[in-house]
Amino acid sequence: MVVGAMRCQLLIDGSRSLKDKKRVLKSLLTRTRNTFNVAAAEVDNLEMWDRAGIGVVCVSNDSGHAHSILERVARMIDSCPWVTLESYEIEIV
Repeated sequence: MVVGAMRCQLLIDGSRSLKDKKRVLKSLLTRTRNTFNVAAAEVDNLEMWDRAGIGVVCVSNDSGHAHSILERVARMIDSCPWVTLESYEIEIV
Protein backbone atom coordinates (compact mmCIF):
# COMPACT_ATOMS: atom_id res chain seq x y z
CA MET A 1 0.00 0.00 0.00
CA VAL A 2 1.28 3.44 -0.98
CA VAL A 3 0.01 6.68 0.55
CA GLY A 4 0.53 9.96 -1.26
CA ALA A 5 0.16 13.21 0.64
CA MET A 6 0.25 16.76 -0.69
CA ARG A 7 0.25 20.05 1.18
CA CYS A 8 -0.73 23.18 -0.79
CA GLN A 9 -0.46 26.82 0.19
CA LEU A 10 -3.13 28.96 -1.46
CA LEU A 11 -3.90 32.64 -1.79
CA ILE A 12 -7.67 33.24 -1.95
CA ASP A 13 -8.18 35.94 -4.60
CA GLY A 14 -10.83 38.53 -3.77
CA SER A 15 -11.58 37.17 -0.31
CA ARG A 16 -12.74 39.86 2.13
CA SER A 17 -13.79 37.64 5.05
CA LEU A 18 -13.63 34.14 6.49
CA LYS A 19 -17.08 33.58 5.00
CA ASP A 20 -15.73 34.29 1.49
CA LYS A 21 -12.79 31.97 2.14
CA LYS A 22 -15.00 29.12 3.36
CA ARG A 23 -17.28 29.45 0.31
CA VAL A 24 -14.33 29.19 -2.10
CA LEU A 25 -12.64 26.35 -0.20
CA LYS A 26 -15.83 24.32 0.17
CA SER A 27 -16.35 24.42 -3.58
CA LEU A 28 -12.70 23.64 -4.35
CA LEU A 29 -12.42 20.77 -1.86
CA THR A 30 -15.71 19.18 -2.96
CA ARG A 31 -14.65 19.37 -6.61
CA THR A 32 -11.25 17.85 -5.74
CA ARG A 33 -12.79 14.97 -3.77
CA ASN A 34 -15.38 14.16 -6.42
CA THR A 35 -13.06 14.43 -9.42
CA PHE A 36 -10.04 12.52 -8.09
CA ASN A 37 -11.47 10.28 -5.33
CA VAL A 38 -9.06 11.66 -2.73
CA ALA A 39 -9.38 12.99 0.81
CA ALA A 40 -8.96 16.76 1.08
CA ALA A 41 -9.26 19.26 3.93
CA GLU A 42 -8.12 22.67 5.11
CA VAL A 43 -5.19 22.05 7.46
CA ASP A 44 -3.35 25.37 7.87
CA ASN A 45 -3.99 29.14 8.11
CA LEU A 46 -7.46 28.49 9.49
CA GLU A 47 -8.02 32.02 10.81
CA MET A 48 -6.53 33.95 7.88
CA TRP A 49 -9.20 35.16 5.45
CA ASP A 50 -6.95 35.45 2.38
CA ARG A 51 -4.73 32.36 2.72
CA ALA A 52 -5.31 28.65 3.14
CA GLY A 53 -3.30 25.50 3.59
CA ILE A 54 -4.94 22.36 2.30
CA GLY A 55 -3.95 18.73 2.52
CA VAL A 56 -4.79 16.09 -0.08
CA VAL A 57 -4.21 12.36 0.44
CA CYS A 58 -4.64 9.34 -1.83
CA VAL A 59 -4.03 5.61 -1.42
CA SER A 60 -2.76 3.43 -4.26
CA ASN A 61 -0.80 0.28 -4.94
CA ASP A 62 1.76 2.15 -7.10
CA SER A 63 3.83 5.17 -6.07
CA GLY A 64 3.89 6.52 -9.63
CA HIS A 65 0.11 6.42 -9.80
CA ALA A 66 -0.25 8.20 -6.45
CA HIS A 67 2.22 10.90 -7.52
CA SER A 68 0.40 11.32 -10.84
CA ILE A 69 -2.96 11.78 -9.13
CA LEU A 70 -1.57 14.43 -6.77
CA GLU A 71 0.14 16.27 -9.65
CA ARG A 72 -3.21 16.34 -11.49
CA VAL A 73 -4.89 17.70 -8.36
CA ALA A 74 -2.25 20.46 -8.16
CA ARG A 75 -2.82 21.37 -11.83
CA MET A 76 -6.59 21.52 -11.27
CA ILE A 77 -6.16 23.76 -8.23
CA ASP A 78 -3.72 25.97 -10.16
CA SER A 79 -6.29 26.40 -12.95
CA CYS A 80 -9.01 27.52 -10.51
CA PRO A 81 -9.72 31.24 -11.09
CA TRP A 82 -10.53 31.99 -7.41
CA VAL A 83 -7.23 30.86 -5.91
CA THR A 84 -3.51 31.20 -6.57
CA LEU A 85 -1.43 28.11 -5.86
CA GLU A 86 1.63 29.56 -4.12
CA SER A 87 3.39 26.26 -3.41
CA TYR A 88 2.85 22.56 -2.96
CA GLU A 89 4.86 19.58 -1.85
CA ILE A 90 4.17 15.89 -2.42
CA GLU A 91 5.32 13.07 -0.16
CA ILE A 92 4.94 9.39 -1.00
CA VAL A 93 5.00 6.93 1.92
